[in-house]
Amino acid sequence: MKASDLFVKCLENEGVEYIFGVPGEETIDLTESLRKSKIKFIPTRHEQSAAFMADMYGRLTHKPGVCLATLGPGATNLITGIADAQLDRAPLVAITGQSALEKTHKESHQYIDIVTAFKQFTTWNSKITRPDFIPEIVHKAFDIAADRPGATHIELPEDVAKEETSKEPILKKNYPHVSLLDESELKKAAKMIKESSMPIILAGNGVFREDAAAELRRLVQFSGLPVATTFMGKGAIPADDCHYLGSMGIKDHDHIMCGFEMADLVICVGFDYVEYTPKFWNPEKSKKIIHIHTDHPEIDETYIPDILLVGSIRQTLFNLRQQCDFEKEMHERFQKVRSRMKAEIEDYAEDMSFPMKPQKILSDVRETMDRGDILISDVGAHKLWIGRLFPAYEPNTVFISNGLATMGFALPGAIAASMIKPEKKVVAIAGDGGFLMNLQDLETAVRLGCNFVVVIFDDSKYGLIEWHERKAFNETMGIDFTNPDFVKLAESFGAKGVRLEKAEELKPKLAEALEAGGVWLLDVPVDYSENIKLTEKLKNNFCEI
Repeated sequence: MKASDLFVKCLENEGVEYIFGVPGEETIDLTESLRKSKIKFIPTRHEQSAAFMADMYGRLTHKPGVCLATLGPGATNLITGIADAQLDRAPLVAITGQSALEKTHKESHQYIDIVTAFKQFTTWNSKITRPDFIPEIVHKAFDIAADRPGATHIELPEDVAKEETSKEPILKKNYPHVSLLDESELKKAAKMIKESSMPIILAGNGVFREDAAAELRRLVQFSGLPVATTFMGKGAIPADDCHYLGSMGIKDHDHIMCGFEMADLVICVGFDYVEYTPKFWNPEKSKKIIHIHTDHPEIDETYIPDILLVGSIRQTLFNLRQQCDFEKEMHERFQKVRSRMKAEIEDYAEDMSFPMKPQKILSDVRETMDRGDILISDVGAHKLWIGRLFPAYEPNTVFISNGLATMGFALPGAIAASMIKPEKKVVAIAGDGGFLMNLQDLETAVRLGCNFVVVIFDDSKYGLIEWHERKAFNETMGIDFTNPDFVKLAESFGAKGVRLEKAEELKPKLAEALEAGGVWLLDVPVDYSENIKLTEKLKNNFCEI
């Protein structure tokens, strides 16, 4: 068979449902093979959007999302989305075309060495130089992307895609991930927890990749241990559970850090170092640490675990619960941390000032959504408010670009979420700066018949940079811009747009949009003076509990 047909058969063999991408001259044999397959190719309006959609597919399903681009600029446009998936450990396989092999040793039109360039952004990548190599390379790319979650890359030169081969896809087998933990280490961990005066669990992104949230909740209910999450761990334990203290992720000494200052033992469950550097929560290098993860930790002077429990997170939590013969009563000071974080969003629930406070916007959005609905955050000042305050109740319901912190993530992410989870209501929150970075894929969303709402925090500034500049210098530079009419912009793409004129409009308009379906933009003027107020509040009141 033709090599491109074999390549597509191998993708089918790996269970690929969608490929997001932009076709090119060097990929026409591959797209022709896709035309005859059961895989659905989703044309996007920019390769970065395609990579973000594959990234979101990986986050939601824990199976590799797939994106496609041609050579040269098509391939380089994928880089930001690939790097985002790599740092946030979302399984992703990128496929790029390339010039014929005869051109790759000399200066050629549009040719750059993409395999070498992508090595910095992927766990593994390879060029296919012979069609007979296709089954092994495709299988390895998917196996690594799923087993060590992150990005991999395959380059298929145009001449190789046309060649003939007699090879077949490799038989795919699913092997169970078995945890073979030393029972003595589990007993040591349980003893350490029992003997600590103020232990705390830090739950991270790995809890979701391992589908371990239910087991974590059982351990918490059984042991009474308090839990904080990273921004990407939101929903590992319900926000209304009495053991939940809040989420951590900003550099300022937030209220949640009071809990970590008091803690003598931190039980890190599925915590990835990139989520929130331990130097912020263990600056004195004094805390004992238990590391529960599928991987060995990234070691530095502030993260040297006393006990490593490496293996299946879900199985480890189950086994650890069997060893625990105690129930901790949550310390009064931990309860105060929880109350303070909880009150911060509740205190603004009736604030009808306009432009709206970020806390009020998030309060209204949360009230309008069901517990299992999906919120996707772009990157900007709003991300920090969402990470700190937005209550999450279920796993995989709040998605944030965290490791790379990439503006332009929310709209493509919402498209993928709407496709993959059509039974869920999907809300994307973006700043006016970040939204415009991938707005062209509004056309993709409308063409696909997606159902979601984008809530735009509108301040005509790069609000997060203003926040940092004012903290550092009390002056600003290079942050101001003008916006289009977002209502007309939405309508020009076939979507619906609403600009709010008063705070009372947000909840009914958002409810109407979610109920009606289709693609909506809600333009919400925001009062970001709250950013500096928060900085001053944390500086003056930190840990007064």
